[in-house]
Amino acid sequence: MSEVTGRITRISGPIVYAEGLESCGLYDVVDVGEKKLIGEIIRQKKGIATVQVYEDDTGMRIGEPVVCNKRPLSVRLGPGLVGTIYDGIQRPLASMFSDAGAFLEPGQRTEPLETAKKWKFTPLKKEGEAIAPGMVIGSVPETSSITHKIMVPPTIKGRVLASIEPEGEYTVDDAVAETELGEKIYLSQYWPVRKPRPYGRKLTVTEPLVTGQRVIDVFFPLSKGGTAAIPGGFGTGKTMTQHAVAKWCDADLIVYIGCGERGNEMTDVLTEFPSLIDPRTGRSLMERTILIANTSNMPVAAREVSLYSGITLAEYYRDMGMAVAIMADSTSRWAEALRELSGRMEEMPAEEGFPAYLPTRLAEFYERAGRIISLSGQEGSVSIIGAVSPPGGDFSEPVTQHTKRFIRCFWALDRDLANARHYPAIGWIESYSEYADEVREWWDKLDPRWASVRLAALDLLKKEQRLQQIVRLIGPDALPDTERLVLLVAEMIKNGFLQQSAFDKIDVYSVPEKQILILQLIMNFYSRALAVIKDGAPLVRISALSVREEIIRIKTSVPNDKLEMIQTVERHFDEQFSELEKLYRKLEI
Repeated sequence: MSEVTGRITRISGPIVYAEGLESCGLYDVVDVGEKKLIGEIIRQKKGIATVQVYEDDTGMRIGEPVVCNKRPLSVRLGPGLVGTIYDGIQRPLASMFSDAGAFLEPGQRTEPLETAKKWKFTPLKKEGEAIAPGMVIGSVPETSSITHKIMVPPTIKGRVLASIEPEGEYTVDDAVAETELGEKIYLSQYWPVRKPRPYGRKLTVTEPLVTGQRVIDVFFPLSKGGTAAIPGGFGTGKTMTQHAVAKWCDADLIVYIGCGERGNEMTDVLTEFPSLIDPRTGRSLMERTILIANTSNMPVAAREVSLYSGITLAEYYRDMGMAVAIMADSTSRWAEALRELSGRMEEMPAEEGFPAYLPTRLAEFYERAGRIISLSGQEGSVSIIGAVSPPGGDFSEPVTQHTKRFIRCFWALDRDLANARHYPAIGWIESYSEYADEVREWWDKLDPRWASVRLAALDLLKKEQRLQQIVRLIGPDALPDTERLVLLVAEMIKNGFLQQSAFDKIDVYSVPEKQILILQLIMNFYSRALAVIKDGAPLVRISALSVREEIIRIKTSVPNDKLEMIQTVERHFDEQFSELEKLYRKLEI
């Protein structure tokens, strides 16, 4: 397409106004100024185009040229994405650093994928075979953990494969096939970030995303293809919880988006992830991770687009039949970028200065999650976990409230738990999951006790909260032993089940079977203790049982591959309670 050149007439921070671009479309990419900064047309009005610039435009002057490329902002999709660290507009930061040092230069360009690297392509179709958009025609071993499937782009209209290259090594710029209409299929393809990738049909969610975090998997499960939010004030552990989920969840691929986060937090991610070992493969976790780093000191407009870049990469791997999990940290910083850009464009503000279209943008992002059948007939999913940073931990602010409308899993972080060093600091009163019914069949196959023990434990924790209000007024001694037992067992649930140490090599990850065994044993303790108290036993005798501490220590003393060790604790449990029952039943007689 021929280029269209305009001229800058006004500059307002990252928002630039230009004339002479009337023939350009909404969301077309433009090169702004003498340094050719990347920008995007976001409004057309009476001959003036409004452009948001994704790079630092300090020093730009009125009258500099604006060149329209007549195409939407797109990401390049192909082998080499996995293990790479990008900024919000898909510039590889490692390559940029080697070219220009630690600070990004305005107008600096580097190819998103290595153009010189050759990949071993294995064709899966033959010349003359029928094809369709999204169909897999070959494969490339991207990492030892990821097999990259070369798919027919959704925009291809040809129906027959006129030619396909033989097995061999090709670059991402090489065409590996051609249709009867002369359309070439390359090892890589482009896709607009704001346009969801097409799929065959959407499926209901039935399988949980197993994270190894007990409070999530048992109490507030997230399904593969589901959406979750982690709201919490400063220091409550949002980023830490997302790190834990990213490290240990059973997704095939992780896309981690650091959207407006502090540089030191992203540094921790960038330095820690390559050294982490994937428990499923025994190799580096980076072999199934894509990182997008857009820190708080980087251009605000690029922060706004980083979520769309991340979700587009996730959809691409979803179409290959993978389960992809996205960590967006944080959507509040993204919403703040929307607010700043909206203010620069002099739009009418809504709640707390956020633009009126904030709910729409949030919906557009979260609605791109889901479990689907791809155009090629493969099942894939995208799960979205978005952190929310409400100022002062106020969950009534607009971003949190609007997010709750579009997600079905809410992991509310509690400041009191965080201050007490209880991690994950997910509060069991405000949190909820609407996926419990959908994943029940999966859990029933693993352990049919899951649904009943989950509800019983949550009910007991709610009773404990109500009793704590009484305790604060009159003290625990005024309560009968049956109610003090609730306080005792709730403490066992908190310490022995909900609290999980990221520094303990056994407790850092808990398999689902172990999770249920621990919680079932605690609830059995409650029911047996309640029966003994009704027979006349004082609570002090029950709290003195050594098996109580044994149950609490199961999380750190029993490895995931030696669950038979729990039988020893169960035997001690039966012996000690049997002795109490015999003693107090005799006394009763």
